[in-house]
Amino acid sequence: MKKEINWKVLVTDADALHSLCIVRSLGAKGMRVSMGSLRRLFSLSFYSKFCRERIIYPAPNHTQEFIDFMVDRVRSKSYDILLPVRSSVTPLIAEHAEKFRPYVNFLLPSAESMRVANDKELTFKFAEKIGIPIPRTIYPQKFSDIEQEAQRFRYPVVTKAAFGSGSRGLAYLNSAGDLLKFAEKNLKHESDLAVNRWIIQEYIQGPGCGFFAIFNRGEPKAIFMHRRIREYPITGGPSVMAESYYHPRLKELGLKLLKALNWNSVAMVEFKLDLKDNEFKLMEVNPRFWGSLNLPVACGVDFPYYYCLLSMQKDFKPVFKYREGIKFRWLFPGDFMYLLANYGFSKDFYHDFFDPNVKYDISLSDIKPNIIELFLIAGYFIQNRGRIRYPQGKPNKPV
Repeated sequence: MKKEINWKVLVTDADALHSLCIVRSLGAKGMRVSMGSLRRLFSLSFYSKFCRERIIYPAPNHTQEFIDFMVDRVRSKSYDILLPVRSSVTPLIAEHAEKFRPYVNFLLPSAESMRVANDKELTFKFAEKIGIPIPRTIYPQKFSDIEQEAQRFRYPVVTKAAFGSGSRGLAYLNSAGDLLKFAEKNLKHESDLAVNRWIIQEYIQGPGCGFFAIFNRGEPKAIFMHRRIREYPITGGPSVMAESYYHPRLKELGLKLLKALNWNSVAMVEFKLDLKDNEFKLMEVNPRFWGSLNLPVACGVDFPYYYCLLSMQKDFKPVFKYREGIKFRWLFPGDFMYLLANYGFSKDFYHDFFDPNVKYDISLSDIKPNIIELFLIAGYFIQNRGRIRYPQGKPNKPV
């Protein structure tokens, strides 16, 4: 398929760890990959041998400037495919899809489906409506809502910003008193709650599990599942060690949610297996490429490649089976931070070096990005303000 090899692809967010997986996957197939970022330094993919072109674009939070720049870029440079990566970029491209469509191919859902998936409040309300299990959740509109509900929760609870990805606004609170103190400090003003919406949820104790898929107009074309073995922060965060596995209930719930959204791209649906009732509870939807992308690619489920095929309207045989029991380890900076959070004592951290089923993103033939990864450890210290073990607070065991 010579035409595929010659495709010219523009990938955003070169500073994201999983963008390195994307540029390596596509570049190894002969595609000409240009990488964009708002940062000149520490954009890992800029240093990959597969990066043909480095592009610095305006910050996505300057929406009009960013969109104008990107539209002009795809119009003038004749890219075949636009592949957005992070949550700061992907929803913007979906929202302004008609501006891009005459000049470049991409695979994104409707703006409405993206809006539901990218807003945690809308996600949980939509999931509850169609019968997807969620933690006990409130969506406070004013401070008195929190006062009214504080005594009804089973503690600990988790606060999250309704909009945004990852751990933005994340805090663990272990009593009604802690919740009210937190709300008094951070959420007291009704105007703050109206503009910067928050949700408060019961903390689910149990392992994190992910369902991953790529859909074409509401139909699944490839799926994958993993369970987290280690994560950082240790109270709940991105995987630093994960294992491929299969669970029929996880598949059922993930497919149900994405089909109901009439999904048309990649997505990760994150769950926790609640030890209290042995049921999967929805944590969030990542309507984009996800941080643990290396693991499915290592297991033969090459989501970046499938994205390009479907963007170019090239069909392929659905991929619903994959290698189970394969582990992937993000050594730097993630797993190293996990080790530091455990004061250097982690038997599994050391034993995993001798496990033949463990894969790494370290490539001796493309080593420069991996060297840059070492410097990201300092970034974690700065981001967490020196708090390594419990940067978002320590949740007690549910009572």
